[in-house]
Amino acid sequence: MTDETELSADEISEQKAVRLAKRATLLETGEAYPVSVPVTDTIGAVRAAHQGLDVDVATGVTAALAGRIVHSRNTGKLCFAALQSGDGERIQAMLSLDVVGEHALERWKDLVDLGDHVFVKGEVITSKRGELSILVSEWQMAAKSLLPLPNLHAELGEETRVRQRYLDLIVRDQARQNVVTRAKAMASLRETFAKHGFLEIETPMLQTMHGGAAARPFVTHSNAFDMELFLRIAPELFLKRAVVGGIERVFEINRNFRNEGADSTHNPEFVMLEFYQAYGDYNTVADLTQELIQDAAVAVAGSHVVTWNDGTEYDFGGDWARISMFESLSTAVGTEITPETPMKNLETMAKAVEIEVQHPTHGKLVEELWEHHVKGDLVHPTFVMDFPVDTSPLVREHRSKPGVVEKWDLYVRGFELATGYSELVDPVIQRERFVEQAKLGERGDVEAMRLDEEFLRALEHGMPPTGGQGMGIDRLLMALTGLGIRDTVLFPLVK
Repeated sequence: MTDETELSADEISEQKAVRLAKRATLLETGEAYPVSVPVTDTIGAVRAAHQGLDVDVATGVTAALAGRIVHSRNTGKLCFAALQSGDGERIQAMLSLDVVGEHALERWKDLVDLGDHVFVKGEVITSKRGELSILVSEWQMAAKSLLPLPNLHAELGEETRVRQRYLDLIVRDQARQNVVTRAKAMASLRETFAKHGFLEIETPMLQTMHGGAAARPFVTHSNAFDMELFLRIAPELFLKRAVVGGIERVFEINRNFRNEGADSTHNPEFVMLEFYQAYGDYNTVADLTQELIQDAAVAVAGSHVVTWNDGTEYDFGGDWARISMFESLSTAVGTEITPETPMKNLETMAKAVEIEVQHPTHGKLVEELWEHHVKGDLVHPTFVMDFPVDTSPLVREHRSKPGVVEKWDLYVRGFELATGYSELVDPVIQRERFVEQAKLGERGDVEAMRLDEEFLRALEHGMPPTGGQGMGIDRLLMALTGLGIRDTVLFPLVK
């Protein structure tokens, strides 16, 4: 797909040919790609040190810095260029015939293009228009660009932004800010965990048995071991092994892979946070989840109120509501729905609103009906509590409500952001749940879990009462910024 603001293939080819010729000249007389340039300053530091100067001031301070040329204007005896650093800071470079000399000025005119990285050294001044500038006394090519930059005065199309993210980072402030925002959020998560005594570990991405979630895995093959392997769909079963081994507060920020559809909230490869707290439960991890997200909001926005990309303000403050799945569904449909409601009643209700469920179970129908009738009305952060047993094979049954498990999903911005559990630690019941999952698999459910004997052996050594949580980092960034998933992932998978 080609954006209207982009150059045609022929135009790009012509420009590349011209730039290749300039590269050849640079290589004949100097360097087009030097191993280093004598930088002593950054654009940001120079700007910070010379704020508020009057018009047409010579500071007497010499700076040596480098940047990418994003604007350029050449006249007879004077050339101007806007140099941009990686963080988006800019400064003007001025090349004057009487300072830089005729040879250096002509080389600039002949060899320098938009997009080139250049090194300049000279006095820090302000121009007659008051613009902070470097009055260049010497310059050097730092990296010759063979392809032109896109039009900086027009927005890149979405496809270009996603497929050529490096261009997006060069030309769009928001793209660079998204990277910074993500880094701040990740640092905040780790800081909050450290405050609560959690340890960060790494678990295998290649696994002999996929598990920890209901999802279709990617399958690969190990030549060294001559065996089928799976890219992990979740780190859960290994993190729980760590809890069995005595690492009682553990988390991992990891990459997961699910061979499923991609849309505005799903990417086949995504970053996941999972944590487990021994002697906690689903209420404990809900409290910590709220703290983690609220701390991240403060790290990103300075308060619990964040401003999304479209200008909307969203408040993560206060204590978040906790509602029952079955009770909220009953209220929405006007009739009581419980774990004892006959399947035929649920099927009739689903058919009435045109809900189709592959391999339907009681729990799947309840969840689909809840999403249809309740999910869209959730505006503020909300924990949806107490899920059906048959959709949550790794979760402990509720301590006082038969037919449900101690699980919650956190909804923010209308989508599921995180999920938490009182973990199932009884190995006998866990085996029974795995057997039921295996039966679903035999009937064609590709998302069903397999019977994992190694994990069951770990549980048989005794796992303490534990609360666990999983949260999509990409979705956390969506919640904090109001952006879609392809803008929160730096390099998303595209077809």
